[in-house]
Amino acid sequence: MARSSSYEVPGAKDAMNKFKQEVANEVGVNLKQGYNGDLTSKQAGTIGGNMVKKMIRQAESQMSNNN
Repeated sequence: MARSSSYEVPGAKDAMNKFKQEVANEVGVNLKQGYNGDLTSKQAGTIGGNMVKKMIRQAESQMSNNN
């Protein structure tokens, strides 16, 4: 069974980690390099939720520019 954190695009892992760090900084969550198991569920959800919102916004923008 594949891990859910596997990436289809080579180099995407580093880019996603950088993106995660940027979003964490924006929402005021202190992320450290490596393991962050001490984050609360709320903190982790805030980071993940904001990442998804930004990715959707970017995809919508790209789609509207292609039409």
